[in-house]
Amino acid sequence: YTVSSDTFFTLIVLILYIAYFTVTFSVNNNMVTIEVLTGSNFKKWKEDIEFAMEMANVDLSLVTDKLGDLTVSSTDDEKLVHAAWMKSNRICLLSMRRSILDHLKSGLPTDCTTKELMTAISERYRVSSNADIGSLLQVLFNMKYDGNGGVRDYVIRM
Repeated sequence: YTVSSDTFFTLIVLILYIAYFTVTFSVNNNMVTIEVLTGSNFKKWKEDIEFAMEMANVDLSLVTDKLGDLTVSSTDDEKLVHAAWMKSNRICLLSMRRSILDHLKSGLPTDCTTKELMTAISERYRVSSNADIGSLLQVLFNMKYDGNGGVRDYVIRM
């Protein structure tokens, strides 16, 4: 079996795209993939982050506000919850920052909690219905009949 140079080149480009625009890790023998935030895919990126952190069981800092500081009178339970929240915050921040393109990181807060960072990113890439409509129209305008199947199937896909 021989492979043409065009097919080989396409395969290499696809592999590089997957490697560059996704962050994949294993959680409990399940592969979890986070699509890299490119600016136009915020909604998908946020869903990926929330799912991945839930699967890894470190989403505590995404769903709760920062806890108060520990004091001398803090109970053992409070210390355990505080330690779990701190670990969750570190892991979530690392995961979020690793899944954002470098040139998009400028202007984002550096010393903050996970929830604060998600809020800042949400404000920057607010998803509007116009953006969804624009992306759907772009897909529609770029569709071409490829000769496979009938014209009826093509019209239904449109």
